[in-house]
Amino acid sequence: MTLFPDDGDRGVSPAIALYSILGFWLFYTVLVSLRAAVVGFDSQMEMAARRMVVAVIGIIITWILYLVLRRFDQRPLALRVVAAFSLAAPFALAMAATNYYMFNVYDPTMFADAEMQKKAAEEHYALISIVEDAISRFFFLSAWAGLYLALSYASEARRVERRAARLEQAAQQAELRSLRYQVNPHFLFNTLNSLSSLVMKDRRDEAEQMIMSLSNFYRTSLTGDPLDDVPLAEEVHLQKLYLDIEAVRFPDRLKTAIDIPPALLNACVPGLILQPVVENAIKYAVTPKEEGADISVTAQPAGENVRIIVSDTGPGLNDGAIKPHIPMSEGTGVGLPNIRDRLIQAFGERQRFETRSTPGGFSVIIEIPLNMDETSKVAA
Repeated sequence: MTLFPDDGDRGVSPAIALYSILGFWLFYTVLVSLRAAVVGFDSQMEMAARRMVVAVIGIIITWILYLVLRRFDQRPLALRVVAAFSLAAPFALAMAATNYYMFNVYDPTMFADAEMQKKAAEEHYALISIVEDAISRFFFLSAWAGLYLALSYASEARRVERRAARLEQAAQQAELRSLRYQVNPHFLFNTLNSLSSLVMKDRRDEAEQMIMSLSNFYRTSLTGDPLDDVPLAEEVHLQKLYLDIEAVRFPDRLKTAIDIPPALLNACVPGLILQPVVENAIKYAVTPKEEGADISVTAQPAGENVRIIVSDTGPGLNDGAIKPHIPMSEGTGVGLPNIRDRLIQAFGERQRFETRSTPGGFSVIIEIPLNMDETSKVAA
């Protein structure tokens, strides 16, 4: 069982093959007719009629050659080349025999003169004429066979490109799904520890609320297609659930502020795109400081884009630089590079991902094209 079905038949399609055959024989007929007109042969109309019959039979013979060559489409290229030029010989002989019959056997008196009759009386004249004509027609058929091989190779190359594109798309989708589900396991461990502590201290109401928040968080984050975008309001609500859970761990150290303009609530964003940012702020801003830190989530329009900023009042980075991304954090392997990769996969060059560190904290700026979720807008 293959991952993808084949993109149609291999090799050259019958329509393209027919067009190439008709083109070759049209070129042949025009060229020979012009030569006959320049030389000044007698009975031009009769010769043209017989030439048309030869061309029609030649088209049929070349079509049969095409059908035979198609049986080699699954074989290696070297074998297909050998088959194409080897099979051209007997088919060229058949065409030469047809031409000899039409101009020398069928009503030969039409073009007969003393010199022609003398040549025809020579021993093996017919065989020699057919072989000589077959040699020239072999090169004619070889030229078409070469064109067929070129078209077949081009068709196979396009087929491989389409398959590679679909495999790449599948890989990108798999990568997006993988990144989508990379929620820090330490968060779950810490939450369960906090929950255990609440139960031990008989703070049942808080424990129950924490269980509900945890349930809602995972239900929202793990349901739905990971490749679908979500309204910004839904993404922010999910982060509120996350921050509510963390607030139980840091009741006096975590302060949050969320400011999303109503006009941007239905802006589409990749699902869980803010999760690593908020998680990063908890880990590096709130956890190491005894006094804790403030975390804010804001959004604002930026031309045709929407700009989302997550900032904290933690220690920030030592160098205070502005960077398009920062190295992946140690431990879980999940962090800001997660966001960078997802944004590149989803928006290419139309996205902006930037981190800023100042003595007063750390900020992450995400800017993506502004697309409104019409379904949510109508529902609202």
